Amino acid sequence: MMKKLVVVLALFAAACAEMPGSSSPVVPTAESTTIVGDVSDPRNRAKARTELAALYYGRGNMAVALEELRSAVAADPNYPPTHSMFGLVYMNLRENALAETSFRRALSLAPNDADINHNYGWFLCQTAREEESLKFFLQAIRNPLYPTPWRSYSTAGQCVLKKGKTQEAEAYFAQALKLEPDEPTSLLKLGDIRLKQGNLDEARRMVARFQKLYDPNAESLWLATRVERKLGESVAERSFANQLRRRFPTSPEYQLLQRGEYE
Repeated sequence: MMKKLVVVLALFAAACAEMPGSSSPVVPTAESTTIVGDVSDPRNRAKARTELAALYYGRGNMAVALEELRSAVAADPNYPPTHSMFGLVYMNLRENALAETSFRRALSLAPNDADINHNYGWFLCQTAREEESLKFFLQAIRNPLYPTPWRSYSTAGQCVLKKGKTQEAEAYFAQALKLEPDEPTSLLKLGDIRLKQGNLDEARRMVARFQKLYDPNAESLWLATRVERKLGESVAERSFANQLRRRFPTSPEYQLLQRGEYE
């Protein structure tokens, strides 16, 4: 009888979900809670170990994630997602040289893989190489099989916004929302741009959309506070400000509120 490899994966949402109001990498996830495959298949073993590593990464357990990834490489040294996952773990550990090497290895194995291109772009954006990152976000978007191109549009928008390129960022966020009207980061970032442009109705619509779909965070409450202040709606302004004060007292947004820095 053929031996089987059975790996039970306890699904952990934080390993694969994008947090509202923040950029994030694309992390490998299991399609089901159980992976069953021929133990003699190295690719299957590498895939299972990589997905386990992703779960430990999501839980913040980088040491065990690295152990799983080393097992994945031992099974199949040429499985591209393993090297991309190595890059994410090393990035989390601030081992940027090792992260760079891992992402480059992943890309050498699968240069058109959308997730790997997105993750490397995200790494570049987080390490002050924003302009360079755009090439990889756009490479991800060009892949016709990429199921979530709005992620890369949104993250590209955040990267160029860090460089003060508001008009370019606006175009990326708008494209993300065209593809996925509920994309959370783009709703808040484009809402903030609309507020600064004086388009208060549109800014209010975007933050209201976010609030309808997602739990409030410091960014959404701060945006809502400033929008209502500009509109002269003092009751609504105080309501959002009080929520920000109560729920996120240590946030940078609350510090801005305390200092009265609304602009």
